[in-house]
Amino acid sequence: MGIKRFTAAAAVLLAGTTLAFAAPKLTKDDAVAMVKQAVAEIKAVGPEKAYAEINSGKFRNGSLYIVVAGFNDVTLAHSTNPKLVGKNMSEQQDVDGKFFSRDMGELARKGKPFWYAFKFVNPQTKKIETKDNYCEIVNETRVCAGLYRS
Repeated sequence: MGIKRFTAAAAVLLAGTTLAFAAPKLTKDDAVAMVKQAVAEIKAVGPEKAYAEINSGKFRNGSLYIVVAGFNDVTLAHSTNPKLVGKNMSEQQDVDGKFFSRDMGELARKGKPFWYAFKFVNPQTKKIETKDNYCEIVNETRVCAGLYRS
């Protein structure tokens, strides 16, 4: 009976370990779905409450997370780095010299969802990686989530 219990316990532990390593790779569909969920939350409860939820990390899945910025490039909510809230990012450049926030602000002013690629530090790997960012517009803000290419 002791061996059966040990075997069952080992199987449970191994199954949990296998599941942790077998996490599915995030896709562009996941980014779109997260943005749509955040947009729905902003519309349902209002920006103030929704931004507090975003800043708390609620809208985060691994390296996929929500950032909300105004058309003026000021960060309004950030799921992984709330220290950026209130910061104007218009002068920030990626390693290739792209003014990513300024570029996304211009695209947002067109009023249509868009994808934008730039290089940024992946919060999981701590390495600079290309990030494909999907954004939708809510009033005078862009709500974005992006995938890092590994």
